[in-house]
Amino acid sequence: MSQAPAKPATAITPTRQEEFPEWYQQVIKASDMAENSEVRGCMVIKPWGYGIWENIQRQLDGMFKETGHSNAYFPLLIPLSYLAKEAAHVEGFAKECAVVTHHRLEAQKQDDGSVKMVPTGELAEPYVIRPTSETIIGAAFARWVESYRDLPLLINQWANVMRWEMRPRIFLRTAEFLWQEGHTAHETREEALAETAQMLRVYETFARDHLALPVLTGEKSPRERFPGAESTLCIEAMVQDRKAIQAGTSHFLGQNFSTASGIQFTGRSGAREFAWTTSWGVSTRLIGTLIMAHSDDDGLVLPPRVATQQIVILPVTPKEDSKQAVLDACDALAKALRARHYAGEPLRVQVDRRDLPGGTRNWEWIKKGVPLRIEIGPRDLEKGSVAVSRRDQGLKEKAFIPTEELVQSAADLLEAIQAGLLARATVFRDAHMVRIADRAEFERFFTPQNAEKPEIHGGFAVVDWAGSAEDEDALQKQLGVTIRCLPFGEEWLQPGTCFYTGQPSARQVVFAKAY
Repeated sequence: MSQAPAKPATAITPTRQEEFPEWYQQVIKASDMAENSEVRGCMVIKPWGYGIWENIQRQLDGMFKETGHSNAYFPLLIPLSYLAKEAAHVEGFAKECAVVTHHRLEAQKQDDGSVKMVPTGELAEPYVIRPTSETIIGAAFARWVESYRDLPLLINQWANVMRWEMRPRIFLRTAEFLWQEGHTAHETREEALAETAQMLRVYETFARDHLALPVLTGEKSPRERFPGAESTLCIEAMVQDRKAIQAGTSHFLGQNFSTASGIQFTGRSGAREFAWTTSWGVSTRLIGTLIMAHSDDDGLVLPPRVATQQIVILPVTPKEDSKQAVLDACDALAKALRARHYAGEPLRVQVDRRDLPGGTRNWEWIKKGVPLRIEIGPRDLEKGSVAVSRRDQGLKEKAFIPTEELVQSAADLLEAIQAGLLARATVFRDAHMVRIADRAEFERFFTPQNAEKPEIHGGFAVVDWAGSAEDEDALQKQLGVTIRCLPFGEEWLQPGTCFYTGQPSARQVVFAKAY
């Protein structure tokens, strides 16, 4: 009787196919990116994970400045009365708000000898820890704007926010997370609409060119809009369990927030007018997205442009008498590589000099997803070459390259990895984005074929749509799906028949399950 072939050994257990949610958590643990905090729903971002965020922040910040935006900082605490001015806005965040009601603690000794800390000094007005900053930034804009000559105001803030998530997951949904939030005020509706579209294009470009994420761009349905906005534009990514992640949003707020906050200016005709405002943001959710989109059963796989370290050099020192020569060669190579540039930045290179077995060090860097691993030993010194392994290729793949040739070609190798990850993710998304014409097929598409693996389903369903918000509610309750976006482009504006209502439709939309 023949035996079933042995399962290939992997660094991550379970694998993606066995249990995707737990695989995700184990990749984060194995790569030493982050961990849960003692504070419910919060995370500690460790150096390897925070290095990715620093690269995202620096590169995106440069793109914001190229489009004329300046950074500022606003208070963490927002007076409750500010939120009350914008009813639709506060309603959208009410269930997620953390509220500060006291400003002092007093120690009270208990009968058993223990000490209990008791809040005292009740505030005259409670403060909300910012879930987003439209209201308090609106109050500042109202002070700063007097004339049309003061416009546009183009402001961005890098900050932390808090939303009391019921089901937290590291990087994807945490009670506290890091983000940027852009806030702008304009003289005309047309200028504000142009700003909203421009910043969506910035996000699309960054996702594609820096994170190697192919994203759909489009508008949210009215049901899915940002609270208080007239329209919300978004980028939507597909990850390897075929779910969608909303990776960034840009909101046209109309005059709703300027009216509530009193952002008025004297217009060109001399009349007082309300400004037209926008807001837009991305967060540390981008890190969770790239983990789920690119990583494999051996750990993290990082796009080179945002990798904490792009190249790690591993000295191979089997004999003590050759150890110093190998270490010196590693340091010299690192110096030569750091003098080279990739995507406009010096190469990020680390020499791993730790006194650990070579196999242990190698596996650590595999699990951390570093794009290029370089090994140098005594034989390599004799030959004038190095052993190079690419994280995006099989673990047994290794190329022996002359040292000087590697220095000259390192940036090209990194770009090949970056482009390959984007191409691979695009093929995956397109293979699981399916045109669906009728309701029965739609239900089959989103019904798990294996009851033991309810997370695995079809992917992105492209359908003709003429339904209502109530129809969206019904589909979400039945199948757990939502309209991810009304995609941009003429190819999505074809007449048809709504798969759900049977009514004539003017366009196609994308439904998916989402994080």
